[in-house]
Amino acid sequence: MAEETGTERMSDRMREVTLKVKHNGQPECRVSERYPSVTMRSVSSMTGRTTERKRIIEVSGDPETVPKFIDDFRDGDPIVAAEPVTPLGEPTVFVALTFNAREWDSIAEQFAELGVHYRTGTVITGGWERWTLYLEEGDDLSTIIEALESRGNDVRLVRQVDTRELEPSSRFEQVGALHDLTQRQREALATAIRAGYYGHEKDAGVEDVADELGVGTTTAWEHLARAEGKVMDDLGEFLDAGPQ
Repeated sequence: MAEETGTERMSDRMREVTLKVKHNGQPECRVSERYPSVTMRSVSSMTGRTTERKRIIEVSGDPETVPKFIDDFRDGDPIVAAEPVTPLGEPTVFVALTFNAREWDSIAEQFAELGVHYRTGTVITGGWERWTLYLEEGDDLSTIIEALESRGNDVRLVRQVDTRELEPSSRFEQVGALHDLTQRQREALATAIRAGYYGHEKDAGVEDVADELGVGTTTAWEHLARAEGKVMDDLGEFLDAGPQ
């Protein structure tokens, strides 16, 4: 029998854990709670070695709401600057964020202190940060949760699964297609599927979806178009990656 490599032994013992963390007292939590239809995602690593650090974030939602979200987020205590680098008035805006690292209470740094593997690019919606961790055999999940809660955070366990048991559909979910949708986009997509909008016979039209959602036809179409765009982009990346 061939000898297992260290990488194989580690992967055999890995668990994928999804946590939702409410980062109480921090601007991303407070502002996200005020604008539950807006999704914020970190899309770059942190730069800078001085007190002031920088990173790029992506803010997605209603084009009229996104600028208000950015303005409110900019007023947070650790935030030095939050300047759009792509045009406002679009459903997705990239923002150059500068913050005071001494005042910024980072969940990622808490995971690093605990020696935990985590996926970068966390998504924040409705005041909750969604984190995916990869735990080895000796990692105690309860200890990790207690450590987060001891810093004043609320924590919910969403999922825990052995990485060997992940199905292809689960791997597709990992790329963030569903996580990146706003609540209204999720609702529109779910309603359209239930109504038969995507069925072979196309049993429903966008007007039926709009009636179910209680919105205008144009609004329903915009929600669906944006949701479809995000899902298909991520599906394309997943398929291009080939078998996992």
